[in-house]
Amino acid sequence: MTRDEELAAYLDPLVARYETEAFIASDPVSIPHGFDDPRDQEVIGFYAALLAWGRRDTLLAKLESLCSRMAFRPYQFVGSFDVDRDGGRLADFVHRTFQPSDAVWLTRLLSLALQKYGSLNAAFVAHLPAGSRDVGPGIDGFVRELLELDERTPERVRKHLARPSSGSACKRLAMYLRWMVRPGPVDLGIWTRVSPSQLVLPLDVHSRRMIDRCGLSGRRTNDWKAVEEVSERCREMCPHDPARYDFAFFGPGATGEDPGPPP
Repeated sequence: MTRDEELAAYLDPLVARYETEAFIASDPVSIPHGFDDPRDQEVIGFYAALLAWGRRDTLLAKLESLCSRMAFRPYQFVGSFDVDRDGGRLADFVHRTFQPSDAVWLTRLLSLALQKYGSLNAAFVAHLPAGSRDVGPGIDGFVRELLELDERTPERVRKHLARPSSGSACKRLAMYLRWMVRPGPVDLGIWTRVSPSQLVLPLDVHSRRMIDRCGLSGRRTNDWKAVEEVSERCREMCPHDPARYDFAFFGPGATGEDPGPPP
């Protein structure tokens, strides 16, 4: 048995343990799961992923508030967003460092993207080269264009939209793509023009504990090079679906479970 086979045999049962419908309720992915229309799912999912930090209960309450402000029609609200007419609905929306002006401008940019492309899926795919090994170029181009859609966009909005070219691990956007591209039961699988084989791992402090324990990265920080390194190792274990191992890394780290030493 090769090293990759041994590691897969260790991680696969952890994936099976955490990739279940029970995972959804306390995770921000529960927010897009609350909608039936894929157009609503991809739009509200973008906000849910981008705001996914801090206490889970607080985050979910904030996202429920955001859905309410959008009259539970996120695609329609964002697609037809007018700052003068609708900006007041977001005027006091705050989540940690995400301020009302960020909410207004992010919605403005997403609205312009929807008007240009019809969906966030199409906007993303427009920047993903054919045959690309991973989604990195798509993330970079999508974010770059998003920030250029309105020349008045405040500089502070940029800090909420990470890019691989800046060295960021792009954890939240990697997680968003996992939600959109991978099939269920946890992920939504509504973007069929991106292959699960192209996904990368969303690295955070929880997943990093297991990644280090398994010796999958020699880098000390969660940057884009670490993402590429870990994702490539996972791709070697599961070429068609490397991001499935996010459940094996994140689950034990977040719950404090000790799955025993890796091989």
